[in-house]
Amino acid sequence: MRVTIAAVGRLRSGPERDMVEDYLTRYARTGRALGFSPAQLTEVEDRKAGGMAAEAKLLAAAIPAGAVRVMLDERGRQLTSPDFATRLMGWAEEGRRDVALVIGGADGIAPELRETADLKVSFGAMVWPHALVRVMLAEQLYRAATILAGTPYHRV
Repeated sequence: MRVTIAAVGRLRSGPERDMVEDYLTRYARTGRALGFSPAQLTEVEDRKAGGMAAEAKLLAAAIPAGAVRVMLDERGRQLTSPDFATRLMGWAEEGRRDVALVIGGADGIAPELRETADLKVSFGAMVWPHALVRVMLAEQLYRAATILAGTPYHRV
């Protein structure tokens, strides 16, 4: 199964980009044995300042056809790491080829795109900087793979 992270904005060089790359590399290594392809990070930018609607069009274009759509949204469900891992494996076992994890811009995800979500997930009631959300999401992908592989990285 392929995982795409579609995010508004570009991470410049720095610790956040380094951490995302590190966790996605770890995820690729651990997930391979589980049938997961390396995750792809697709960054989109609305250079014409068209707002959430323009960002939504760019994000929608970055989502593979037929993908499970998971929107990162402060109003979404809070999942435990094992629950997230179980959902990923469930989608893979259902034969879903793609999962798209979508991170909106500063104003969030446009309602018309958000409503196409198969699942809306929140990392808590607080609002997080988008660069950190990418790091946390990449880490959760790696953690999910380690949970599914039975390695000791995740401790309860």
